[in-house]
Amino acid sequence: MGPGWDDLRVFLTVAREGSLSGAGAVLQCDPATAGRRIARLEAAIGAALFVKSPQGYMLTDAGERMLPHAAEAEAAAMQAEDAVRGQDGRLAGTIRVGAPDGCANFLLPGVLAAIAAENPGLEVQVLALPRLFNLDRREADMAVGVSAPAGGRLAVQRIGGYRLVLAASRPYLAAAPPIREPEDLKGHRVIGYIPQMIFDKELDYLGMLGVERAAMASNSVAVQLRMAEAGAGLAMVHDFALPAAPGLVPVLPGRIALARAFYLIRHADDLKVRRLTRFADLLVAGMRRALAGPSAALTGPGAGEDAGRRDAAWPREETACSSTTS
Repeated sequence: MGPGWDDLRVFLTVAREGSLSGAGAVLQCDPATAGRRIARLEAAIGAALFVKSPQGYMLTDAGERMLPHAAEAEAAAMQAEDAVRGQDGRLAGTIRVGAPDGCANFLLPGVLAAIAAENPGLEVQVLALPRLFNLDRREADMAVGVSAPAGGRLAVQRIGGYRLVLAASRPYLAAAPPIREPEDLKGHRVIGYIPQMIFDKELDYLGMLGVERAAMASNSVAVQLRMAEAGAGLAMVHDFALPAAPGLVPVLPGRIALARAFYLIRHADDLKVRRLTRFADLLVAGMRRALAGPSAALTGPGAGEDAGRRDAAWPREETACSSTTS
């Protein structure tokens, strides 16, 4: 008899985490138990799957050959679970979404609240971190990114566009020199990202404003917004975040606005899992509705069309994309 799914799941988790302790944390078991399961699997197939190194548990040649088959077994297990869940048409189980913190703080809460209200058996987890997510390691079931990756076995869907607008608090603007032209930004305090922690080229926008460095900086866009609210200076703010910060006003709204877009990234194998695809469809539709309003309000009639337009349905073919997403 070949290896069972439980042992293959431990193998996959150790391969993704690179350690028994990491796998134990994911599987909610102690590292010794994970080690025994790996030893049992290796004995069953008659080959060593890992070699321990200073970097952790590394796959052997046999482990590398085992990996895609274990991933197929995982996909089959997910589809089997999918077949018996949600018989009443509602989503159930746990789904984890990774997102940059601006999206996670100011856009996803309302969208996910609406989805959860219609699906009481669904547990949604939001992993909000200003960094890249690795879907191959199953850090999340899907991720929202600010750029479309290139390479790997991922499927990417464009969600819609939004704007980054320059904004500041009324007290700051009242006390600072007037800003009538982009050239007037020189000499003003600008809030931005810590340069060494910019995790996506789409976030490296200070140069586009003619600003050499941020006088106030954070790796979190939510912190940047709060700094601006406190009167620390000028910040580039997501248009959809402005309703959450009524103390901020756009600066040169018709002159300075950077167009950006969100993308939904999924592992290609998960396109066969109906539960995840249904959730993804609801997430994309909800985000498009939420994105349509702010852009139209800030830039006039028709400006929100790009954010709210209906893109094509999920691609059924594999899309080549990077295995890390923002």
